[in-house]
Amino acid sequence: NPEFLREGSAILDFTHPDRVVIGSDSELASKVMKDVYRVLYLNDVPYIETDLESAELIKYASNAFLAMKITYINQIANLCEEVGANVQDVSRAMGRDGRIGAKFLHAGAGYGGSCFPKDTKALSKIAKDAGCEISIIDVVIRENDRQKLRMVKKIVRAFGGEDKIKGAVFAVLGLAFKPNTDDMREAPSLVILSELAKMGATIKATDPVAIVEAKWRLSN
Repeated sequence: NPEFLREGSAILDFTHPDRVVIGSDSELASKVMKDVYRVLYLNDVPYIETDLESAELIKYASNAFLAMKITYINQIANLCEEVGANVQDVSRAMGRDGRIGAKFLHAGAGYGGSCFPKDTKALSKIAKDAGCEISIIDVVIRENDRQKLRMVKKIVRAFGGEDKIKGAVFAVLGLAFKPNTDDMREAPSLVILSELAKMGATIKATDPVAIVEAKWRLSN
């Protein structure tokens, strides 16, 4: 019974799901699971009942697809910078297309957190073990790592080179991988700030939720 809860809005997602996936080879087990959820959903319950393997892949395939959307719009943003286009306009127009949808089309420093990095790598590993590589996800993983380093290069370029970074003091507002969570796992800030520190920069950072978590992670 894979969960699809977003950090920062888990209660809302739990009480208003797009679907409830139940993978089982037992009718009794499926009935028990539906009884667990039934108290929450008084009207149309969005159950998807399937086998165990499909339930697992639904989770991985869903998160990998969303990670792919993020990587795609980040690469479009990189292209926009080179050709003089506005990625905000591009993503807004794309999102108006019902076949695409507006969610996960916000360009930035790459995805992080506990789910997308883990699930993309898991899907890639499962595929390789099965002798059926999903090369598009391998590219997503690689390009997401590169996007974080690209942000470092942009900062260095904006300041006129690495020699100008040494001794500079950077004020950083926001450290978690997304708002309204203290999750620092795979956060782009960990890579970006660590690279700036290696160049001799001083970092003064804060986050309204994640500062406690960030202190020990960034101290290393």
